[in-house]
Amino acid sequence: MDIAIIGASGYTGGDLIRLLLTHSDADVVAATSRKEDGQSIWKMHPNLKGLCELKFSNPGIGDIEADFVFLAVPHTVAMNYAGELKEKGIKTVDLSADYRLSKEIYEKTYGVEHKAYFEAPYGLPEIHREEIRKAGFVANPGCFPTGATLAAAPLAEKANTIIFDSKTGVSGAGANPSATNQYSNVADSLKAYKWTGHRHLAEMKQEIKGLGSKAVCHFTPHLLPVNRGILTTAHILLDEPMTTEEVSETYEKFYEKEFFVRMQDPVLASVRGSNFCDIAVEAENESTRVVAVSAIDNLVKGASGQAIQNMNIMCGYKETDGLLSAPIFP
Repeated sequence: MDIAIIGASGYTGGDLIRLLLTHSDADVVAATSRKEDGQSIWKMHPNLKGLCELKFSNPGIGDIEADFVFLAVPHTVAMNYAGELKEKGIKTVDLSADYRLSKEIYEKTYGVEHKAYFEAPYGLPEIHREEIRKAGFVANPGCFPTGATLAAAPLAEKANTIIFDSKTGVSGAGANPSATNQYSNVADSLKAYKWTGHRHLAEMKQEIKGLGSKAVCHFTPHLLPVNRGILTTAHILLDEPMTTEEVSETYEKFYEKEFFVRMQDPVLASVRGSNFCDIAVEAENESTRVVAVSAIDNLVKGASGQAIQNMNIMCGYKETDGLLSAPIFP
């Protein structure tokens, strides 16, 4: 199967290529970048030298010849490509936010008019697998909503309030140098940002509500001085108390058939470079508070790996194809 990656010069593009190298039936034939047109891919992704001989190209969207496309361009840009890809009948996973939300909520959250809107399944396989299986275009979830939703999903219906607290590595800020990811501003420090207004909260609310929950959701992210990973603590407030044993049984049953969700102590080092989400839960004694903690690699399960997982479902491949690399530990 011929694969094109539109917007391949960033971290997610690099990880898509890295992971697809081990896929049984995927051949990346085009990796686009306007800025890097003509350059060898390894110049931007040096870890791929000797493994990928492609050069960046800059074809028009009508000139893309592929069986499958990953849209890895920024939010508000993907909509410029999505409609034509859909019309051409090329199966696509969009890694931007442009099709994750309803038109109304998207425009309110991102502050732009959506000029090419259509409905697309939300690509969280553990929740929406059957919708994804039938789709030709899938909206890949954001990294924060992935870890948060998976942490809270099994108890969503029983919750009245969910507070998400996430710590993220600096790669979430992208590959372009900025004050946000500058080493001297990040190392030996920890910073909360967008305390009450992060745009990923809209996805969390959407997914928690879709699980039949009436819970009020809150979210605050923090910047952690590591390259990869998101550790999310979900404080789930219930109407009725539960024991830790009851909560653990609920989570084990909910995820018993999910290969990429592991019930174990969530540590960033244990998921680095992989498509796994590790989760652990504990109920507060004589209280209605449950604490669920999840760990993911923000560039894999939070972006490129989940996009490939969605591709596998859409195209009838084994869901784990290209995603069986063990996490890098230590």
